[in-house]
Amino acid sequence: MPQQPQPSPSSVAVVILNWNGAKMMATYLPTVVKYTKGEAEVYVADNASTDESLDLLRRDFPEVKRILLDQNYGFAEGYNRALAQVDAKYFVLLNSDVEVTPHWLTPLTQWMDEHPDTAACQPKLLAIRQRERFEYAGAAGGFIDRYGYPFCRGRVFETVEADQHQYDDVKDVLWATGACMMIRADDYRRAGGLDGRFFAHCEEIDLCWRLRIAGRRIVCIPQSHVFHVGGGTLPKNNPRKTFLNFRNNLTMLYKNLPESDLRHVMRWRWWLDYLAAFKMLVLDHSWADFKAVYQARRAFKQWRDDFTPDRQRIQDAQCDPRTPFSLLWQYYIKRRKTYSQFNMNKP
Repeated sequence: MPQQPQPSPSSVAVVILNWNGAKMMATYLPTVVKYTKGEAEVYVADNASTDESLDLLRRDFPEVKRILLDQNYGFAEGYNRALAQVDAKYFVLLNSDVEVTPHWLTPLTQWMDEHPDTAACQPKLLAIRQRERFEYAGAAGGFIDRYGYPFCRGRVFETVEADQHQYDDVKDVLWATGACMMIRADDYRRAGGLDGRFFAHCEEIDLCWRLRIAGRRIVCIPQSHVFHVGGGTLPKNNPRKTFLNFRNNLTMLYKNLPESDLRHVMRWRWWLDYLAAFKMLVLDHSWADFKAVYQARRAFKQWRDDFTPDRQRIQDAQCDPRTPFSLLWQYYIKRRKTYSQFNMNKP
């Protein structure tokens, strides 16, 4: 990419949403402050933490701006309320457990400046504990298959690849990770932001899907890379996380699927969700996760009609950015475990 002048601090705002994350911020916020200085303003939006987060910010990070929310609104609505108070051309949604690297913002900002058709982008995400491997929640850009299962360049279900520069090309994707996403403020507002009803999980995929339907691009820029811990708020195999993932994924499908495919996909998902639930019960011996899937499907059914107006608006500008194949079939039957083994244009 050609060299461009450094962005002015007012053009980029890095916003970290925090809830009881003092330990994470003490560890990783120093890299954000160090490697963002002169390129962006740094904000911490606090979701009514009860730990020492605010004392830490006042004492150790006086240069970081603070946005205080009156309760824990979750990831989605927390960001909506925080970003309503930020004036910038680009927002960067950044998790508190991310270690950034020198000049991490420059490739992202340059791409957005040079490509006004791009609504959002992400860097390459690597795992902080295994720094040569991709990180689960984003890797090198995300997609979903025809039944709503998300996957990434570098991570398919539980298979996480080593980063051998196989995904170092700039790539249009369906979704950028909420762990580290730069998004044009005008696009964020025009799309209505994250869906606050989701609380947490799948909200960034839903937002990016809506932006793609509206004809906007989502891109991964691997020339920037950061390191992510992952699972800092709700660890993996937490029943609450299982509930939110299943409920929100179904809701996202209901909102965004084309009418021609809605019934077909939802019928398959009934069987596939309960197959997953029985796997959790029989093989993983987790009654709590089994129950969470059942409760998630019931919760989706109870609130589905609340999303019908959203669905009707989205259908007015319909395109379908999903991959045409079933990820389960590719992964478990055809034994294709990595993104590079997929033909993205064939079932």
